[in-house]
Amino acid sequence: MVFDVGETLIDETRIFARWADRLGVPRLAFFGLMGGMLAQGRELMDVFRVVKPGFDLEAESAAWRAEEPDSLRESFDSDDLYPDVRPALAALRGMGLGVLIAGNQPLSAAPALAAMDLPVDQIHVSDAWGVAKPDPAFFTRVGEVAGVDHNEILYVGDRIDNDVIPAQEAGMRAALIRRGMLGYLHAERSDAKRADVVLNGLDELPGWIADQG
Repeated sequence: MVFDVGETLIDETRIFARWADRLGVPRLAFFGLMGGMLAQGRELMDVFRVVKPGFDLEAESAAWRAEEPDSLRESFDSDDLYPDVRPALAALRGMGLGVLIAGNQPLSAAPALAAMDLPVDQIHVSDAWGVAKPDPAFFTRVGEVAGVDHNEILYVGDRIDNDVIPAQEAGMRAALIRRGMLGYLHAERSDAKRADVVLNGLDELPGWIADQG
């Protein structure tokens, strides 16, 4: 069992709310722009560039870090975990399954996740690997650290393009979770049927696994 991070384990609402505050935009407007951009198939970073022309993520993050070194800024903590995460992961480990986290995240996300003391065996982030989803090399690394055949891995994420399709092309099974802006949007797409299962929450996962025999 391998899990994505953002909008699979972590509710990113507070992160984007802080970004809206940082950029001086009402939160509702910022969230609305996010939904609009994603519905058009555009990149999330386009929202930042619309709000602040010439936006440079690296420069803005560095300035924010210098101004507020002790705040969460664009990071997260245990308060951002979806409430079904800890019990679902514990149930899966109780079934004798290996449980890993591997997602597109900065280096700082690994210690943030480790500090939550989640019932997982390993935590990996894309910036540490130097490769990110949907690059096939990312899923090759997932298989390497999992230490099992790809057909024994279920990758769980909120996106068809970044999670479901590349995981399946790597020979894995894939679950799509309906939460977060992309999760809900992608679950409505015709290619959502490509997922081995579409979940409304992680609490559904142990039962689905048990039913697979």
